[in-house]
Amino acid sequence: MLSGKKLNQICEERGVSDAELAGHLAHGAMSVADASGAIRNWRRGLYKPVPTRQDVERLAGGLGIETNAISEWRASYRYAPMSARKARLVTALIAGRDVQDALDLLTFTPKRAASAIKKVLQNAVANADEQEADKDGLVVAEARVDQAGRRLGTKAWRAKDRGRAHPIRKEASHIHITVSEA
Repeated sequence: MLSGKKLNQICEERGVSDAELAGHLAHGAMSVADASGAIRNWRRGLYKPVPTRQDVERLAGGLGIETNAISEWRASYRYAPMSARKARLVTALIAGRDVQDALDLLTFTPKRAASAIKKVLQNAVANADEQEADKDGLVVAEARVDQAGRRLGTKAWRAKDRGRAHPIRKEASHIHITVSEA
């Protein structure tokens, strides 16, 4: 997946404009105007249209760099059966760390969310390895947990005094991990 932050940084360093990159990106199905609009969106962090692997290769060729220099790899666990607040405690530990350090830290963290987050991180590393990235130079670029609401099938009530009832709330969360080369 294309990294908008890295693309911005390299374009500023090399002084390359969106119009120059659009000339490299344009192909049979995409005109130069469409390519220019897509590059503007990607530099802002909006991935519409979604950049394909061929688009990333064309951009890297236009900038004269390797494909992995503007790429990042993601993995997510949707509707993880744990509270987002509790999972954020663990993701805060690994954000910005080297991947091997993060895996070691997650192995010895005594929180329930650590095992799920470790699996997501291993999946992101496997995605990077699939694209022939350097596994030793990977860094956790982003570790984010979003709230997903109440888990399915957990609509229950706890009896309280004076005939009242309080809901039993079992929350779910979405765990997103992004790794990139340092």
